[in-house]
This record gives sequence, C-alpha cells and structure tokens, in this order.
Amino acid sequence: MSRRGRELAADMRAAGEAVVAGSKSLAALALVVTIAVLREGSEVVLFLYGVAAAEGGASLGMLIGGVIGLILGAIVCLLTYLGLVTIPTRYLFGVTSTLIALLAAGMAAQAIAFLQQADILTAFDQTVWDTSWILRDESLFGRALHTLIGYVDQPTGMQVIVYAATLGVIAVLMKLFATSPTPRPQTA
Repeated sequence: MSRRGRELAADMRAAGEAVVAGSKSLAALALVVTIAVLREGSEVVLFLYGVAAAEGGASLGMLIGGVIGLILGAIVCLLTYLGLVTIPTRYLFGVTSTLIALLAAGMAAQAIAFLQQADILTAFDQTVWDTSWILRDESLFGRALHTLIGYVDQPTGMQVIVYAATLGVIAVLMKLFATSPTPRPQTA
C-alpha cells in the first residue's frame, strides 16, 4: 500500500505539473481527482451496506452517523486544503497502513467470535480478561473502537490469538514486500 501510495502521489504531482505547464487541461486534473474521490466513496458505500446488512437494515443512527461523517470529512478536507493540517506523505501511508492492519485484525477476531457463538469453533473459548468496567462494548467510544480496531471488552483466548496472529502476518508481509520505489525517468 505504501508503494502504491507513493506511485499515486507521483502520478498526481505529474498531472498537476502538466496542467501548470499547459500540456494538459485543467479538466484532465479534475477528472483524475473525481475518479479518485468516486473510488473512495464507493468503498464507504460498500462498507455502510455491509454494516446495514449485518444489522438487518439501515437505521436512523447510521443515517445520522453518515451525515456527521460527511460533515467532518468536509471539514478535514477544507483544513487540509487550506494548509492548516499538514501530514507529510512519508508518515501518511505508514499511519493508514497501521490503521488498516488493526481493522483487519479486528475483523478476523470478530469472525472468530461469530464461529464461537455458532459452536463451530470451541477451542480457547474462555474469556481472557474483562475490561467492561473501564470501557463497555455498548458505549459510544467502545463501539467506535470496536469498529476501528476490533476492541472487545471480554475477548476469548482464540480472539486474542487470531488478533495477534493477523497483526503479525500483516507486519511480516509488509516488511517482505516493502521496497523502495524505482525512480521514474524525467521527461522534458
């Protein structure tokens, strides 16, 4: 992901420079940005559809959350555009890769919870710890952490093992496949 992100950033930079140089129209840059936004938007729609399907249908809370997310996203976009929020690209993809790894580990642990609830997987099904006295799953912050990183206030042993194993496998694969991008030849 990090390598692909650097490639995308270089492509965007090249498109912007071509518009400034006059070799491409501003419409070409607008088209590239529009496609990138539509791609990200489609991911959000698919994610929300998955949540709605799991919950048995869309709810008022999901609609309100979507509107709040849209407003907050517009504010962050505006702040970024105005230069008030600067995120060096060398850190941006590292942070997003970490967040995606935590999301994947949480999803894997949640899959284990479903298998244990269905009595398909019974190994290590005892609760390892109970942090419900600090942060309950049902609280707003607990639900947000559950969605983002897979937080569970009473995880089973297998959930902890799968969470850690997923993070370990992702970390190893990221190290194996992380290579420096090959420099592109400069065009005149």
